[in-house]
Amino acid sequence: MVLDSTTLHSSIEDPVLDRMNFLNEITSSYPDAVSFAPGRPYDGFFEVEEVHTYLRRYAAYLESRGAGPAEVRSGFYQYGPAAGQIRELIAYSLRQDEGFEVAPEAIVVTVGAQEAMFLVLRALFATPADVLLLVTPCYVGIMGAARLLDIPVVAVPERDGRLVVADLDAAVREQRAAGRRPRAVYVVPDHANPTGSTLDLPTRTGLLELAGRQGLLVLEDSPYRLSGPGPRCPMLKALDTSRSVIQLGTYSKTVFPGARVGYVVADQEVRDGRGGIRLLARDLAKVKSMVTVNTSSLSQAAAAGALLGSDGRLSVLNARAAEHYRRSMAATLAQLERWLPERRRRELGVGWNRPDGGFFLTLRTGFRTGTAALERSAREFGVIWTPMEFFHPHGGGERDIRLSISYLTPGQVVEGVERLVRFVETLSEETRGGGARGGGRTVATCPVPGTESDAP
Repeated sequence: MVLDSTTLHSSIEDPVLDRMNFLNEITSSYPDAVSFAPGRPYDGFFEVEEVHTYLRRYAAYLESRGAGPAEVRSGFYQYGPAAGQIRELIAYSLRQDEGFEVAPEAIVVTVGAQEAMFLVLRALFATPADVLLLVTPCYVGIMGAARLLDIPVVAVPERDGRLVVADLDAAVREQRAAGRRPRAVYVVPDHANPTGSTLDLPTRTGLLELAGRQGLLVLEDSPYRLSGPGPRCPMLKALDTSRSVIQLGTYSKTVFPGARVGYVVADQEVRDGRGGIRLLARDLAKVKSMVTVNTSSLSQAAAAGALLGSDGRLSVLNARAAEHYRRSMAATLAQLERWLPERRRRELGVGWNRPDGGFFLTLRTGFRTGTAALERSAREFGVIWTPMEFFHPHGGGERDIRLSISYLTPGQVVEGVERLVRFVETLSEETRGGGARGGGRTVATCPVPGTESDAP
C-alpha cells in the first residue's frame, strides 16, 4: 500500500518537524566539524556506576519507609501509577532548591519535559478559538507539540533580547478583540533556549501581575536554571500567588538526559459540572494514561536515587557541570572578543549577547543564516551551528545564529570559534560585495564527541 501524503496529518509536512532530523543529518555528514549545535549536557562527568548507585539508593529508601521485598521489586519492575511514584521526592527537591511548597498530588511525573508540554496543551486547549502565546524566538519542542495538536500559536517577539510585558499585554488584547481566547503563554525564564536570555525580577513580577489580571496561564519551562553560577531570581512558580503558573520540569540537564524523567506542577483547581473541585494534575494524569501510561519506573528510580544522594538539592548535584558551562561560556565569549574586537564587529555588522550562564548565546550577523549557509559552514569551514530562524513560528531570525557551548571541550571552543569567525567574515564580506576574504576550507582536525544532535 502506498499512502498519499495529503491523507496524513498536515503537521507531517511542517518544516518544524524536520529540524531535528536536519541537524542530525548535517552533523553525521561532517563528523570532523566542531559543532555548536547540540543542546545537550556535557557528559564528561557521567559514570555508568553512578546509575547503579542511584538504583540501590532508591531501593534502600523504599525499604527504610517500610516496603518489603515484593513492594521494592514492584517499584522497579511494574508500571506504577500514571501520575508517578516519586512525587514526594520531587516536591521535597523543589522545597530544598527553590524554596516553595507544592503538594505531591499536584505533580505528574512525565517522560521528559516534552511529554509534559503535550499533556498540558492537550488538557488546556479545548476549541479552535484557544491560542497559545509564544515568547519568540522559542524552543522548537513547544512549537512542534502545538502543531501536532492543531493549536494556533501567536508569536510575541522579544525586544533587544528581552520579553516586554506590555507587548504580551497588547497581544492578549488583540487576540481577544479578534474573538479568540489567549489561554496560556510559554516562557523559558532562565538562560533561555535559544537566546540565552534571563528574565529579571521586575519582568517576572510584571508577567505574573499580567497573568492574574488577564486570566492567562503561564507555562514555565526552565531546564537550564541550574546551569549557571551565582544567585538566581526566584522561579515564576515560587512567586506565583494566584496559581497562574504551570511549571514544566525536567532532569535531562541535571541528572542525565537518558533517564527521560520530567514533571509538571499543576496545582490549579478545576471545578466540575457538579460543583466538585479537583487539581489540574489529576486531569493531566488521565491524559498521560492514554499516551505513555506511566513514566518508566526504572528511570524514576534512577532520578530518585540522584535526588536522595544530594538531599534533594540538584544545585549541589549539578555544581561541577555548572562550573563547566560557566567556563565554556566565558571561553566562547573571550574567543569571540579576541577574533572580533569592537572595530571589526562594526565593520562586519555582527554582534552577540553575553549570557551569564546556560548553554546558549545569540550571534547576530549581516547575512542570511539559513540551512544553505549552515551547510556551507560545515562543508567549507568545519563548524556547525543552528539557524535562529528554526525558533520562530512565523518567520524571523533569518540573520541570527544560536551557539550552544555545553557539549564542547576547551580545545574545541578555541578551534570552533576560530572556524566560526572565518565563516562569518567570509559571508559578511561576500554579502557586502567585498569578496571572500579569508576563504573557506574543509577542516577535519578537531573531532566532536558523538555525532548525533540533541533537540534543537
